[in-house]
Amino acid sequence: MLAAGSGLALAASGLLAGCGADTKDGGGGDRFRAAFTSGGSQETLDPHVAPNFVDQARAKALYDTLGTYADDMSVRERLAESWQSDASGTRWRVRLRKAEFHDGKPVTAKDVLYSYRRAADPATGSPSQVLLSAIDFDASRADGERSVVLVLKAPNFEFPTVFAGPGTEIIPDGTKDFHEPIGSGPFTHVSFTPGGTARYRSWDGHWDGAPHIAELEIVPANEESARLNALLSGQVHYAADMAGASVERLKKSGSTRLLTARRATAQQLLLRTGRKPFDDPRLIRAVQLGIDREALVRVALAGHGEVGNDLFGMGLRGYPEDLKPRERDVAEARKLVKEAGADGLRITVETSSVDAAWEPAADLMARQLHEVGLELSANTRASSTYFSEIRTKGVAAFNTTSTLPVSDFLQQRVRGGAARNQTQYVSKEFDALLDRARTTRDEQDRLALLTRAQKIARDGSGLLVWAFSDATDATDAIGPSVTGLRAAPPNSHDWARFDRVRVG
Repeated sequence: MLAAGSGLALAASGLLAGCGADTKDGGGGDRFRAAFTSGGSQETLDPHVAPNFVDQARAKALYDTLGTYADDMSVRERLAESWQSDASGTRWRVRLRKAEFHDGKPVTAKDVLYSYRRAADPATGSPSQVLLSAIDFDASRADGERSVVLVLKAPNFEFPTVFAGPGTEIIPDGTKDFHEPIGSGPFTHVSFTPGGTARYRSWDGHWDGAPHIAELEIVPANEESARLNALLSGQVHYAADMAGASVERLKKSGSTRLLTARRATAQQLLLRTGRKPFDDPRLIRAVQLGIDREALVRVALAGHGEVGNDLFGMGLRGYPEDLKPRERDVAEARKLVKEAGADGLRITVETSSVDAAWEPAADLMARQLHEVGLELSANTRASSTYFSEIRTKGVAAFNTTSTLPVSDFLQQRVRGGAARNQTQYVSKEFDALLDRARTTRDEQDRLALLTRAQKIARDGSGLLVWAFSDATDATDAIGPSVTGLRAAPPNSHDWARFDRVRVG
């Protein structure tokens, strides 16, 4: 049964057809294959639209950014050779290193301005749109071919975090069509099918040196079981986003190496505060107190994680370390439900197979919340359309967010009116503290303001971080052995970066 099931899963994902003696585009023994969850038929190679892990992996292959995140989410140089602000924090001069696009043209200040202006347009859909909209593009200018002055609408001493943000890749000035994309990344485009396979070829002209592999192939495998079996059968060299029972099976196989970044992914339950019933803060509080986080980590994450405290970024710079953990209190939760006149209230939570932890978490939460008088049921949506659908549909949904700078997350996901604020939380006090933090020059004062803002949002934002799950990818350890990969948090520089991989 396992063999038959895995065969069907692999066939459905396109992996069987994509492997073997396919050499029509130069493939051979020096081709590295990586399996990711697909984003579906709406996928694009436009780097400014990068909501999913697979989009970011493809963007790293084709494009480059001004900066990149270290594991702790500090920013280091990439296409930018240096950056510096004036005393007010409103004018930032960025100097570019000598780098070229795949067509041989240099990367210039004009390309940076075009890329940032495009990604700042809400119509584009960049995950960094809110951060980039802080730039006054009319006042910003190219100061020579490799120097750009970015003028901000308000002081922001946290601004360099945007240089490494997803959806900030630098593209040639005037680019509108991404069917034959040109970037400055370590690989060039060979072929791509939305929802299917993407193929790339090593580029000798990359400023940081040519990749060690001749070709890169990113293949879709939406079900975790498909990625697991593709790796164990040797059809792929790398499988992204493994969890729970799959991790245990990989540990026993002896043929793979696990790349585990601890508590790298925030597991969230989003409660939409702008819609009934969660426009009543008593019900948000009841859910916070009604769930058993330790049981959720033990069951839904199979122990591969840590209990969350309803705030993003545990262990990162800017996270409040002095908060007491959220303890389960069934009596208080039940009291709040009754006060709200919601005893027996039926609530539907949106979920999907995108994350293997969500469906077991939904089942367990239903049992836990039943004890406080709430009846939770799950509505399972297709993985290919899940994230686009939960933006507008439903009142509760599961979500995950990988490692990001804490200040950026708050701006993008919690600030009132932000495009990715899916709980519809609005707090003038929270927004004002964020503004003060970003315009404060002293580092410690900034962090203190961020702490105050987070403590306000923790209770009322509708963003419940019930756990931090370990991010585990896996790669071959024997056979055609793979080297050049290390465990790194998603969104950081070394995660899903395949230009330093060696095969065999």
